[in-house]
Amino acid sequence: MTHTLRLCLVRHGETSWNAEHRLQGHTDIPLNATGRAQAEATAALLAAHRFDAAYTSDLSRAADTARAIGRRIGLDARPLTALRERHYGAFQGLTYDEAHARHPVDYAHFKARHPDHPLPDGGESLSAFAQRIASALDVLLARHTGQQILVVAHGGVLDIIHRLASGRPLGAPRDFRIPNAALNWLRHDAPTGWVIEQWAEEAHLGTARDELPNS
Repeated sequence: MTHTLRLCLVRHGETSWNAEHRLQGHTDIPLNATGRAQAEATAALLAAHRFDAAYTSDLSRAADTARAIGRRIGLDARPLTALRERHYGAFQGLTYDEAHARHPVDYAHFKARHPDHPLPDGGESLSAFAQRIASALDVLLARHTGQQILVVAHGGVLDIIHRLASGRPLGAPRDFRIPNAALNWLRHDAPTGWVIEQWAEEAHLGTARDELPNS
């Protein structure tokens, strides 16, 4: 039996708040028309692949993307709350410019990616968010070693997983793309750990909006 887990990681399709540069966090914003089309395009590409299991954030923008894919691959995605986007606290619902204007001190920590600074009004620190995502990956690894699985989540989640696999520090500026509905392939081998096989496969999308920095 192989001890390799192969993971296809997909960011949800576009929402109106993505287009407005508005921080979503745990706010449940649906896909817009572009996002629904992106989900269908990604689903068509993944129809050629076989998956043993599928998981999604329970927020509708991810769950609806996963549902579109599931119709093509014949697999319903299991909702997993731990795969939600980072909780942005008081920043949720604000554009980046609005968050900067209303919460300048906290926004400075946010922009600088200070790992242990929690966001106001119950927002997660970057390090707490990263630990949540690492724990979720450990759960999936325990359940599905030797299999290939699909995970549909959020830009911030993908940022953390890329850093876990590449060794890039949480506080370092992001130098990789996280487009809506692109495909990202990783594998986990013991004892090597997580390895990125392919990142931001987006030719099937035409154009896709990149995740904004620190979000």
